[in-house]
Amino acid sequence: MSASYDVRGNVAVITLNNPPVNGLGYDTRRGIADGIDRANADPAIKAIVITGAGRAFSGGADIREFGTPKAIAEPNLLSLILQAEGSAKPIVAALHSVVMGGGLELSLGCHYRVAAAGTQIALPEVKIGLVPGAGGTQRLPRVLGVETALNMIVSGEPVKSEMLAMIPGQKLIDKMIDGDLLAGAIAFATEVADKRPLPLVRNLKATHPNADGYFAFARNTVKAMAKNFPAPAKCVDCVEAAVSMKFDDGMRFERDTFLALMLTPESKALRHAFLGERAASKIPDVPEDTPQRKIEKVAVIGAGTMGGGISMNFLNAGIPVTILEMKQDALDRGVGVMRKNYEAQVKKGKLKQDKYDQRMALLKTTLSYDDIKDADLVIEAVFEEMGVKEGVFKTLDEVMKPGAILASNTSTLDLNKIAAFTRRPQDVIGTHFFSPANVMKLLEVVRGEKTAKDVLATVMAVGKKIKKTAVVSGVCDGFIGNRMIEQYSRQAGFLLDEGCTPVQVDKAIEKFGFAMGPFRMGDLAGNDIGWAIRKRRAVEYPDLKYSKTADLLCEMGRYGQKAQAGWYDYVAGKRDAIPSPVVVEMIEKHRASLGITPRKIGDDEIVQRLVFALVNEGARILEEGIASKASDIDMIYLTGYGFPVWRGGPMCYADTVGLFNVVQAMKRFAQNPRDDAAFWQPAPLLAKLAAEGKSFT
Repeated sequence: MSASYDVRGNVAVITLNNPPVNGLGYDTRRGIADGIDRANADPAIKAIVITGAGRAFSGGADIREFGTPKAIAEPNLLSLILQAEGSAKPIVAALHSVVMGGGLELSLGCHYRVAAAGTQIALPEVKIGLVPGAGGTQRLPRVLGVETALNMIVSGEPVKSEMLAMIPGQKLIDKMIDGDLLAGAIAFATEVADKRPLPLVRNLKATHPNADGYFAFARNTVKAMAKNFPAPAKCVDCVEAAVSMKFDDGMRFERDTFLALMLTPESKALRHAFLGERAASKIPDVPEDTPQRKIEKVAVIGAGTMGGGISMNFLNAGIPVTILEMKQDALDRGVGVMRKNYEAQVKKGKLKQDKYDQRMALLKTTLSYDDIKDADLVIEAVFEEMGVKEGVFKTLDEVMKPGAILASNTSTLDLNKIAAFTRRPQDVIGTHFFSPANVMKLLEVVRGEKTAKDVLATVMAVGKKIKKTAVVSGVCDGFIGNRMIEQYSRQAGFLLDEGCTPVQVDKAIEKFGFAMGPFRMGDLAGNDIGWAIRKRRAVEYPDLKYSKTADLLCEMGRYGQKAQAGWYDYVAGKRDAIPSPVVVEMIEKHRASLGITPRKIGDDEIVQRLVFALVNEGARILEEGIASKASDIDMIYLTGYGFPVWRGGPMCYADTVGLFNVVQAMKRFAQNPRDDAAFWQPAPLLAKLAAEGKSFT
């Protein structure tokens, strides 16, 4: 059993023991239920305390059981809560550390609750597209008041126990415990052992002085803020039911709402993302107990936009960083940008001055490789050109201490070639950060042919420490993210040739949910970067088709926001993309030179060609083993490329549409004489899964 039973005097103590967060899996639920029965059957026991071992009271459902029969096997959580409510002997929940989701719902089914200071309390189900499903929306308003409870349920964010205990009239926390929580809980249980009747949260009333007006306001506010997510508005409905319905009717309403949301594509996508983020750290041939190298000092080569952003991640995590540059002015400029970024956070109240001072105190700068030789991890963030990388890695090979990890921030280049510039390829790995590196959550970790397993395990752990979603990629041109985005961008170019404008393409894909369309994205990143890549690939892949419009744009010097001219026009100091008649004229002239009569292209075709291009290339990447699982591809696109989270990533979205339907659309695109028919041949894995009625995930 994942719950132990102990007797302290005349108090039975049931301790959840299901690491890491005492998830309420079947064995844990069974252990709690058996413990309650055992205590009630023992005449010597006067009261019961339920608590959690280790770092949590309970974090809620056990995600390892999601989608399995065990998740709903009796006693399910609803049954367990009814059992706790019906106990003839008082049950005290001793809350500490983490009390979330089903863990909080279980505690609300107990007769009393005591808490340690600093306990994080939340109902986070909305973050996976659901409402609480075991009475959270009905009981929390009864103990905290309607407005506080609704704010917690709609946001899903944790609130500390001492803050909740200060709310006038609250009945969530009966007593805050200083010192030893278990001893305090046992003492409290002894005090209330003979009190009758036993208090039940279900018997309290949830009221609001202006319920109709308040819920109308709340519903309008939530819908405006979460228009693509149905769950927040449903949370409002459920809390309103706590006020307007009898308790049992409200429970049925909550449960029906929960089950209906489980079937929505938005909830499926959010659950997929939730599980995918955790699965990304699991590498098939690298056990979780693989020894890791010590990372106490980091060096970054290059103080440009990427180097400065990368450095900030480590400073934020309390890890000392030394930045190396070749020229003092470049070093000063880079550090100046970092200071400006931090000072902006201080000005907005997002960072305290003392924290800013602490972070900058961890930063050193140098013009000499000798000053970084003792670093445990060195990350190069220099110009994306193989000759430049070669010089850096040959020097690092000479100066860095044995066992140091040598990492490259390359976004497309062959990591195996980079590793071959050293006599220690086992220590070389790719750490592809995304710009701005101090903001973007994704870290694409590139595993070379000879990268040691302990190096990979160490870098994945470092990614977690600096609060990145780290995803492993094998070596290929562009790795996972940029290899796929090339096909997306090629389709965007073909759409211009056939009759679209940049504004039309961007608006269609942004309406679908992308943070920005391909042309706005190109202007932000710098169109010259893509131009350099196309020039290189024209030599390596001479048969690969592209629209010439992007090259013509760059020949005009329209490199994007930094030039105040790209696919759009820009005003100095602003990021607003202004449609450019000059660009439209260029596209029309190019189209005419090819003898193309423009046609009207609908938003559906635009979205399908862009997104299914990602899917087809993603299927090839899976087949080649560059990605180990479809969810890794989705995590890269959700955290690094602005793919709409409520659609779950390109591979999850393809599953939602149905792979048969995806393949049929691709067959239509292959008939387009202006497109690349060879590309639209379904990847063998995609064709196989579609034929068998299966999915990627």
